Order: sequence, then C-alpha cells, then structure tokens
Amino acid sequence: MIVVEDVHKHFGGFHAVDGASLEIAKGSITGLIGPNGAGKTTLFNVIAGVLEPTSGRVTMDGEDITGLPPHELFHKGLLRTFQIAHEFSSMSCRENLMMVPGAQSGESLWNTWFGRKRIANEERALAAKADEVLEFLTISHLADHKAGQVSGGQKKLLELGRTMMVDAKIVFLDEVGAGVNRTLLNTIGDAIIRLNEERGYTFVVIEHDMDFIGRLCDPVICMAEGKVLAEGTLEEIKANEQVIEAYLGTGLKNKDQLEAGA
Repeated sequence: MIVVEDVHKHFGGFHAVDGASLEIAKGSITGLIGPNGAGKTTLFNVIAGVLEPTSGRVTMDGEDITGLPPHELFHKGLLRTFQIAHEFSSMSCRENLMMVPGAQSGESLWNTWFGRKRIANEERALAAKADEVLEFLTISHLADHKAGQVSGGQKKLLELGRTMMVDAKIVFLDEVGAGVNRTLLNTIGDAIIRLNEERGYTFVVIEHDMDFIGRLCDPVICMAEGKVLAEGTLEEIKANEQVIEAYLGTGLKNKDQLEAGA
C-alpha cells in the first residue's frame, strides 16, 4: 500500500532520515520502533506530507505521493496523529469530530443565507456519525464535555475518532501510548484492532511500549540513525543482535532468556 524508496531528509548537515526504504502492506498493523533520534517521526512527517524529502520517493497504491501536502493526502485517505494530541479545547468532543469532514455546506457564505435547511440536515447527520464514533470508542459519556478537559488518553481516543469521521485508509499513529495509563492504552489497542479487522484500516504505529507493539503489530520495523535496521515479527526483532545493540539493550535479551528457561 505504501512504499518508501531510499528516502533522505537532511537538516543542514544532520541526516535525520538517511536512505530509509520500507513497505507497508494493506490491512496490516505495522510497528515502527527504535531509539529516540532514529528518524521515526521525521519519516512519518515525510510520508504524511508535513516535510518534503531531500531525496527519495513515496508511493501509495502505486501513485507517487512524494511531497504532496497533508490536505491532499487527507482526501486520499492517509491520516496521521501526533504524540501530543491536537484538539479544539473549547469545543465539545462531539463538535471536534463534526469538524473533520471537509467541504461542508456551512463553509459557504452563500449557504449560510440560502441553504440553511441543507446545513441543518448535514449537521444532524454529522452529529449522528460523531455519536456513533464515540460509542465505538467507548467514550460516548464524554460527547458534551469540552475536549480540553478530558484526560490525555481520552484525547488520543478522540484523535483516533477523527480518522473514523472520514473513513481513512491508512493511519499513522505517533506514540499513541505516551502519557496514557494502562487501562486507556488497552482501550486504544482494542479500538485499533477492531478498526483493522472490521473496517479494513491499515495502521503504522510508532511506540516504545513493547507489550503494546507485541499485542498489535506484525510486522515490526526497527530504525536507527535514520536507516531501517531490521524487519520481522517482534520475537525476531528482539533476537536481532543489531537491534539489541542499537535499541533494546542486553537487559531485555537476558530477561527473555530467563523467562524461556523458567
């Protein structure tokens, strides 16, 4: 579905992404791991159109999307979330979701005067869909709460809900577990699995929580120093000597060996 070919992104003399190549299969939940500074988020930003690559190519379903701006990729079904949730804090959770679909009738000055019935019908439909999304994510009780007043984990669920308002094809999740308690993280994981299995969403997940990655992701890709270091199942990645040296450390390897011998 997504093919990244020899992508480089330089900031002056710093090579944040240094010849990364990878493929994201349609219908997969792919994990992207690696140490801080490995280039994971920069690669996300290049794929999602936030940054233009210095060189290299990105394709989606065979179409070259290299350097396309985020709003064009949004209409193609490619969306991303951020490590720090971006919400309209003074609006309700329901209203945050209703804001997502583009080309709404109420955006036209003409329609505000002469198309009020169409606007009202459209808003009722959007509110109904937003409520359906909130119910799916098990946060329907927050529909009328200000988005700025809910917890960090609930904001992450709300960001996931935004992707459901436009029936995304592929979603890039950047550290969805950052600052989220274990209970809510499990709820987020449940939602991702359901969206993948029931609605065919493809996900790419940056995350440092190996339990979360192990529950959701296959394959797992490890980056280090701007390059793809290894790819495989989580067990294969955890046994890879290069990955252990660059990211996981010998402590995890020793722990796995002890558990295997127990």
